[in-house]
Amino acid sequence: MVFTIHRYIFRELLRVFVLAAVALTLTMIPCMLVGPIQKFGVGPKQVVHLLGYFIPIILTFVLPMAALFAAALTYGRFAHDNELDACRASGISLLTLIYPGLCLAIIVAIVALVLSFHVVPAFVHRAEKAIQGNVKQILFRNIQRKGYYTLPDGDFRIYADQAAPAEDALGGVVVIESEGADITKLITAEAAKIVFADIGKLYNKVTVVAREAYTLDEAGRQAYFQQLPVSGRFESLLADSIKFQKIDQIKRIKVDMLSFNPIRKLALQVRAQLAAELLAGQITETIAGEGTGYYQLVAEDRIVMLSAGRCIPKAPDRSKRGRDKPPTIELTHTVRLSEYDRVRQQLICHWESERGILKLEDNQFGSPLEIVLYDPAWQQSSGLKGLAQQHVIRNVAVPEAIEERLASDNLLPKLLDVRSILPTASPGLIGLQDKLAGEMESTTNEISSEIHSRLVLGLGCTTLVLIAIALGIIFKGGHLLSAFGTSAIPAAVLVVFILAGKDLTKNPAVSATVGIGVMWSGLIILSVLTAGVYHKLLRT
Repeated sequence: MVFTIHRYIFRELLRVFVLAAVALTLTMIPCMLVGPIQKFGVGPKQVVHLLGYFIPIILTFVLPMAALFAAALTYGRFAHDNELDACRASGISLLTLIYPGLCLAIIVAIVALVLSFHVVPAFVHRAEKAIQGNVKQILFRNIQRKGYYTLPDGDFRIYADQAAPAEDALGGVVVIESEGADITKLITAEAAKIVFADIGKLYNKVTVVAREAYTLDEAGRQAYFQQLPVSGRFESLLADSIKFQKIDQIKRIKVDMLSFNPIRKLALQVRAQLAAELLAGQITETIAGEGTGYYQLVAEDRIVMLSAGRCIPKAPDRSKRGRDKPPTIELTHTVRLSEYDRVRQQLICHWESERGILKLEDNQFGSPLEIVLYDPAWQQSSGLKGLAQQHVIRNVAVPEAIEERLASDNLLPKLLDVRSILPTASPGLIGLQDKLAGEMESTTNEISSEIHSRLVLGLGCTTLVLIAIALGIIFKGGHLLSAFGTSAIPAAVLVVFILAGKDLTKNPAVSATVGIGVMWSGLIILSVLTAGVYHKLLRT
């Protein structure tokens, strides 16, 4: 008889639970898709494809609420129809009758834990790959529909009159580089080739190779290039957050912080700035500050001999949109540069200018240097002379001695103590070092916070469902939705404790254990409340 009653109650619970879960899922789906649509401009087919990846994320929030609703409604109706009283009159205890609800609570708790620790992170990364796998369609679709596209990671907007996705080509191209509302560079070209490249597992690199390009910078300087590449990245939308890491990935991050992309990006920024300051120091030492000595750099097809009156690394700079910019070395007070053929060792051309820059093209390992001279005078080996608005030498290799000192092996300890490598490190570099240390500490705290919050939320499902059952029985004479509304209050309290604990772990002035304690205290309070409610029910 008891088994029959349990089966009857569980069937009713399951029916209401499934219907509530479906209804809540359909309600939340549009909200989850707003982010990818706004940031990446995905098309209708891609939106449908993404639905399957976002459903596990939605279920993490939906299943506990659906279980609360099912427990309150089913047991409230069970008590309202006097079926509960009949069972108790037959000698069946209240605790026996809540077994089906407890089973549902345990199942929901297990599913919530599995979703949060394993399934959701896996599907988030798949969604990222699905978006990044459609980079070409996203870019060309936006240009065809709107006439322009802004690369998601930063400051370049591409305008084009014609788009040919089959050839990866654009016609009538204008590329605008900006910082906030300020235009810093304007590039025009008759045509451009779009090159898509996968870099690692986290983002795609998009390079617009403008042909027969003319540039105009913020100072009004013009320049011409046969080919001019402009690069940007489709970086992670969700997968770079600790919230969406699987438990094995979290463990890996704790062991190797460089495996976490936000830490890696900041570490590479520190490394690039350190490399720039080391290079500036070597150049200054070689030319002895007099502009008479020359420092040798090697490009793909030429050897570059460089001299400058002053060689000063600029302080780390960030664009207004938050994109990390590669470091720059300012060359001033008569910059002299001689280019020699790398094979024949013959002079190609000698350049002289009052100002120039030497910068890394990117912050990544192995990134080449770029030399730019402004308004230089030139003289070829044949004696021919002239003036130019700008002279650019790309793909200049970073000296091997610097690359070896800043190799990837055991890199983080070096970056956290830059003065051991460069005693004269600039305040800007020290600031980046401190920022990296703070970010690593913050990530460690966030990892602890995320693990405990997932555990508290998952285990809390059991307590919340038991409270909903008790409130459904208590409100049997009133409106059944009142039981659900009241049972949502403990759920809100638990969420408040979890969010408060997570905020406390982010506060550098408070120990992370305090925030973790706040999370668990919310679950303990609800457990005590549940025990009190059932004690009262058993007495009546």
